[in-house]
Amino acid sequence: MRLASEKPCAVDYLWAPYDLYRSSSSVLEGQFTQLQQLQDESNPEFVLEVVTLFFEDSEKLLDELTRTLDQKTVDFKKVDAHVHQLKGSSARVKNVCMAFRNYCEEMDHEGCLTCLQQLKQEYFLVKNKLETLFKLEQKIVAVVFIWATIIDAMTLGGESIDTINDNFCFRVVGDNCPLTS
Repeated sequence: MRLASEKPCAVDYLWAPYDLYRSSSSVLEGQFTQLQQLQDESNPEFVLEVVTLFFEDSEKLLDELTRTLDQKTVDFKKVDAHVHQLKGSSARVKNVCMAFRNYCEEMDHEGCLTCLQQLKQEYFLVKNKLETLFKLEQKIVAVVFIWATIIDAMTLGGESIDTINDNFCFRVVGDNCPLTS
């Protein structure tokens, strides 16, 4: 939700940390960007809902893998089936899952446990990154809503959008505001 104008809006400047965070994260791959492209105004919570379901399903699979590998007699076919379900998550997870499946074929319990730990680390890394991203996005959207309300009130009072932009940017960012001349 960015405000469109010839001159960037002061609120647009607030998106910079979000864009930087998102683009600098190797964990947040193209799949997340594709998911965002499927979200529209008719379902503004689409990405959050899909990601939440992904986390719930992944957590269940990781818990089931842990329980299965904790058994005295490990059912490696069952382990392999769970690993196969996780494999499509991301490129990094896919690589770990491929090694995990090889250890299942070899019935290598220690190798499976090592891969399970790697999967858990990847899961929590991605989960933390996405939770941070969603929180940052929610804060920005809240500020944009407030800013839009202020603009409506001030333009009704006769102030120009450029004056409002400059005043807002100076108050929020200070002397380093890239939008003021």
